[in-house]
Amino acid sequence: MTMTIEVHGAGRQLSVAAATEVGRRYPANFDVVYAAELERRPGLCAVVADGMGAGEGSRTAGRVAVEVFTTAVQRHRGPFEPTPLFAAIADAQRLVRAAGRELRELTGCTLTALVADATGAWVTQIGDSRVYRLRGGLLELLTVDHTAAWLGAVHGWYPADSPQAAAARYQLHRFIGHPGLPEPDVLSVTMFPGDVYCLCTDGIAEQVEYRFMERTLGSGAPPDVMASALVSASLEAGGRDNATTVVVKVN
Repeated sequence: MTMTIEVHGAGRQLSVAAATEVGRRYPANFDVVYAAELERRPGLCAVVADGMGAGEGSRTAGRVAVEVFTTAVQRHRGPFEPTPLFAAIADAQRLVRAAGRELRELTGCTLTALVADATGAWVTQIGDSRVYRLRGGLLELLTVDHTAAWLGAVHGWYPADSPQAAAARYQLHRFIGHPGLPEPDVLSVTMFPGDVYCLCTDGIAEQVEYRFMERTLGSGAPPDVMASALVSASLEAGGRDNATTVVVKVN
């Protein structure tokens, strides 16, 4: 999927591509990806979600969460700011929790989004999918993983390559479908010409090496080429998870 989007009023042109790969571990792809122009104004809504587990609860959570979030974004009329983004996640929490009560199984997912128009850009993050930004040759991680592994790495609880750290990657303390209905992180982002943004699920973040991602996003290739290279690299690394990405290039 490839598209070019003009964001008027801010001198930006966004080139966007998405790619996804089922991998070799799961029988189906439980990631969900969405990338589309805004319907009410020039701009972009891009989302990746990663279901928890390999059951119907995983499939339902990702589908419902992305549908609720993107519908709210597409219907929003005013300038984007944190309030409607928090509200969209709150609505997704309630509906995914309701679906879980009917299914009687684990029903949850991550959700990571980038919404941009002429007034600015916002990242919404809950779970352990990620947003990276390449600027001036430096690849930075803009989001925080809501996992015990992230807390352990920050506070030195255990070595990053230890069995404890590996197990902690699956211990999410914020996700859509959590009984505590946690809120997301919402981050304001200023887009500069030359920036490249990468939204991805952990099938890429946990398998594709940082330096490969840095080289790929800095290659100057079209976004569809970069997105395909990232999901292909996840397969070469073992394909242990569904792998999904949206690449956004700012011109």
